Amino acid sequence: MVRARDDLCINVPTFFTCPISLDLMKSPVSLCTGITYDRSSIQRWLDAGNNTCPATMQLLKTKDFVPNRTLQSLIQIWSDSLRHSTILSPDQVLLTVSQLETHSLRSASLTKLLLFATDSHHNKLFLSKLEPLLNQLIRFLHNVDGGLIARANIQFLEQVVLLLALILDGVEDRDGLRNSLLKGNKQSLDSLLLVLQRGGCDSRFASSRVLQFIAADAESKILVAEKEGVVEELLKSAAPENDPALVEAALASLIAISAPKRNKLKLVSLGAVRALSRLLAEVELGAAAVEKVLKLVEAASSTREGRKEICEDAACVAAVLSKVLKVSSVATEHAVTTLWSLCYLFRDRKALEAVTQANGLTKILLLMQSNCTPQVRQMCTDLLKIFRVNSKSCLTCYDTKTTHIMPF
Repeated sequence: MVRARDDLCINVPTFFTCPISLDLMKSPVSLCTGITYDRSSIQRWLDAGNNTCPATMQLLKTKDFVPNRTLQSLIQIWSDSLRHSTILSPDQVLLTVSQLETHSLRSASLTKLLLFATDSHHNKLFLSKLEPLLNQLIRFLHNVDGGLIARANIQFLEQVVLLLALILDGVEDRDGLRNSLLKGNKQSLDSLLLVLQRGGCDSRFASSRVLQFIAADAESKILVAEKEGVVEELLKSAAPENDPALVEAALASLIAISAPKRNKLKLVSLGAVRALSRLLAEVELGAAAVEKVLKLVEAASSTREGRKEICEDAACVAAVLSKVLKVSSVATEHAVTTLWSLCYLFRDRKALEAVTQANGLTKILLLMQSNCTPQVRQMCTDLLKIFRVNSKSCLTCYDTKTTHIMPF
């Protein structure tokens, strides 16, 4: 958004604007969905008799809203800065970074750096090269003040995580940063978990991104997943009623930690299959998000416990099947791999019945005639063998209008 000031045009950060009015928010408040609006705009929406979140169109469990004080503070500081200067020179940035070590200047300095980072990609890259800044952010996450930062000032901690997430992509020594975040007694995970539990939508998004960044190898994946509460909070963040960007970030983090078998088992035990089934069935997700959901379902299907959960939920099997040929080639491959695992590799009767009832054989035949990959085509061939073996029980449900393309 561009805001006029005298003879200047000022770019207003997107997350400072109300999704309804598209104006700079004066009194930001958050609904139960985690989306923030200007108080006057959302009040008019609710007073008009609406019972959905305007941005996501999710039904509201409650029409109550709470002030987003972190965002209010950022908007106020940003607005105040316009009366002086919004442009920081390299020397001013370095001075601001050094002021993070002074307790009385810490919060204001961090806010300046956060606003500086959101102004341009160039600014993010500049900050990502400042080792003193990275070291200071890590110290904050490690609660060097005896834990007081995390417990007494969640808003400050949210800003730390937001800034770190903004500059992650430009960090050159990525392994070094990961090791620093996980050194000692892993207190950075405590801080990231606290933000997931108590932060706003933007900071939870940022925390999910940092967790995804940390989970780069088998050891770190296990460390993140075994941190009590992290997987649970990521699953909550991926709930259908949340902001789509937060949902996708949480899904990306869950994928990042899901490779080790013990982590897959933990995901299944915490109800991931039911949560993923809801996402596929209830929400209009973008293609990238659907691919992530299906990748996680595929990961669950590689474990006995996961297959049991999937096969006992016919709606989940049907939801997976419904995405074949409808989203993307990546989504189709994840979906077919899951069906192949359930129906061909492990011959689960409930899964076969669910696929049959959902007219899955039609989808499989159509997919074989499409421009699918050799791997997908082979899995489809394997599935057709299973259906041929079970033809007496399954073909009665098959759409006879397409029997002319059956390969047997």
